Amino acid sequence: MLIYLKGVKRMIKRVKTGIPGMDEILHGGIPERNIVLISGGPGTGKTIFSQQFIWNGLQMGEPGIYVALEEHPVQVKKNMEVFGWKVDDFEKEGKFAIVDAFTGGIGEYAEKEKYVVKDIDDVRELAEVLKRAIRETQAKRVVIDSVTTLYITKPAMARSIIFQLKRILSGLGCTSLLVSQVSVTEKGFGGPGVEHGVDGIIRLDLDEIDGELKRSLIVWKMRGTSHSMRRHPFEITDKGIVIHPSEGGEEK
Repeated sequence: MLIYLKGVKRMIKRVKTGIPGMDEILHGGIPERNIVLISGGPGTGKTIFSQQFIWNGLQMGEPGIYVALEEHPVQVKKNMEVFGWKVDDFEKEGKFAIVDAFTGGIGEYAEKEKYVVKDIDDVRELAEVLKRAIRETQAKRVVIDSVTTLYITKPAMARSIIFQLKRILSGLGCTSLLVSQVSVTEKGFGGPGVEHGVDGIIRLDLDEIDGELKRSLIVWKMRGTSHSMRRHPFEITDKGIVIHPSEGGEEK
């Protein structure tokens, strides 16, 4: 989708997330090649959001890569199937792949996988496996879940690692989501300086309001496009995330 922004003398090609309500909030979608941080605490829906983004891309004919850093690839696919997102056929066709950065190549299943990171603490190895997977699948969308795992024990390296990944992902033409974990009370985005290294930040929250847990999200920044400045409620249904763009606080 091409959008002409007022005052900008170039056309912006956008990637539709396909998540109900999200593209409206983003005024058309994520600018192509943007690296977006999906930040939030436990239970906010970060992984579902990112898997839905990949699945919708497959439905639109856009190959995708899912980098599993915190779950076994088998579990990733089982979790997706809960929402009806069955990726096996796309995997067989070479249009979808999971980069296994979780098992370290240990186990019977890992021996059959095509893209395995043997040393999960080696960012350079991850980068090489990721580049190969993107090129071979011709991926247009990439999810890394979660990027926090790469620098949780070395926070001073967070910004450097983000920039390494950005050079690869953006350079190979991918629009990517990096899942970032924060604690329930944390105000930041999951690592020192990471907010400066990404093109966009979408913050997901789960708050107790009048004795009830309610989910909401806000687009903190998104390079290359205007976007809603409001916080919007959303829900997780049996078909995935549904955002309510018409609801929320006053525009700031």
